[in-house]
Amino acid sequence: MQKQTHDYDNVFKTMKSKHKRLFVAVINDIFGKCYPMDVRVDVLPSEGYLTESETADGRKEIEEQISDFLIRIGSEVYLLECQSYDDGSMAIRIAEYAFIVARQFAVWDIGHATIPMPRFSVIYVKRTNRTPAATTITFTFPDGQSVEYRSDNVILEEFTKEDIVERRLFPYIPFYIARYEKEIVSEGKVDQAVEDLAYFRDQLVRLNRTGELTDTELIDLMGFVNTIITHMTNGNKNEERLVNVMGGTIIETESEKWMRQGMERGVQQGQAKMLIELGQEDGLDDTTILQRIQERIGLSLEEAMAYMKQYGKRLV
Repeated sequence: MQKQTHDYDNVFKTMKSKHKRLFVAVINDIFGKCYPMDVRVDVLPSEGYLTESETADGRKEIEEQISDFLIRIGSEVYLLECQSYDDGSMAIRIAEYAFIVARQFAVWDIGHATIPMPRFSVIYVKRTNRTPAATTITFTFPDGQSVEYRSDNVILEEFTKEDIVERRLFPYIPFYIARYEKEIVSEGKVDQAVEDLAYFRDQLVRLNRTGELTDTELIDLMGFVNTIITHMTNGNKNEERLVNVMGGTIIETESEKWMRQGMERGVQQGQAKMLIELGQEDGLDDTTILQRIQERIGLSLEEAMAYMKQYGKRLV
């Protein structure tokens, strides 16, 4: 049975906070921009807003909603939402997020206000027969005017692995494996998934060697992929085979074997760091986090405790 966790959200949130540079190519691809990869990127606070909802027994509850990703490049503000599946409330949520953002940049004087709405897009990790190709918000006014606020959605299933690498859409890589979820969860054949993961591994390593990806970006992207894999497999027979791809042999020369082993140690360190941070964000106790590190990375208790002391906010 698949775990009921927030791993998809956690991966997206961690990427946006630690690797905002990687989203420049995503912005360029979605909105037809040509920003250079070294452009200044400001991640705006995703401050929550309060909404009132009604429970099944008729009670009113106040819920906090927080947008996934607000980014500013120059004078442009972009709103990206990452969704596992289609959600009937997404359009109204986008409208609410957009107005909160627009309020921050509004210009007004006596009797007049200009409210600049941000550009937006919804990124769908998975697709069903209900997943919309676009999200449209129609504003209607008492005098009969009607304005459509529309943006095409991103459906990751429509991207090939070659598309993602050629267009440098690195934030999509961890979620690519979701297209094989049925086979992975049911413990079916995963040969194609393994082949695709090996392609990404080799391309990421190549781009790291040419300087397009930093060591930290490489390690974290590999760790994000394995986080999504373990979310889906939850320890089933496919988990070890799939997770091992990112640490598999890349080339066979002795000198590069040493380089690979050093990289694998770095991947292990990055994975441990991410598991500790995500576990503490989710409020897990140290014992549970240590167990996760041991099970998912294959470390001894002593090794896991060493990483916990290095990266944890609490001492074991």
